[in-house]
Amino acid sequence: MDQRLIAFVLPGAFVLWVLYQRVRRNIGRQPVNAKRMRTRIGLLAVVGVLMASGTMHDVELLGALFAGIAGGAALGRLGLRHTKFEATAEGDFYIPHTYIGLSVSALLLSRVTYRLLAVYPAAHAAAQADRNPFATYQKTPLTLAILGVVVGYYLLYYTGVLNRSKALRAPTGA
Repeated sequence: MDQRLIAFVLPGAFVLWVLYQRVRRNIGRQPVNAKRMRTRIGLLAVVGVLMASGTMHDVELLGALFAGIAGGAALGRLGLRHTKFEATAEGDFYIPHTYIGLSVSALLLSRVTYRLLAVYPAAHAAAQADRNPFATYQKTPLTLAILGVVVGYYLLYYTGVLNRSKALRAPTGA
């Protein structure tokens, strides 16, 4: 089998699996798993800091990233306002607003797909010429803004879910 095909198919399959999991977490009743949510919050915070530090040299890119984070946080607040919470004997659950979470996931999926289709030929040509194949990918404010939306949304949303689920348990424990 062709090595280039394997190098393209395996990461593609992983990305599809991650996207499937992301979409599935936006539909229906979800258990509140505090450890997993804290881990996601930590990873997203690190990703946000790394993206910001990588764009410090360009004010336009940094502005796009911060605008995306602010927009994502606003969406996260809206999504949190429309999320329902349940405390049962089985545990704590939340029911996310399906369309807001799916919209954020679709936004990310569409941008990643577009960038892969647009950048792949350029990256292949750059690799042939011994240049940085990801140079064009790193210089797009729209992509950084969309990644900022995802980071801002999930940072605020998961933090809010954890806080609200804690508040749900507090009156019964007192």
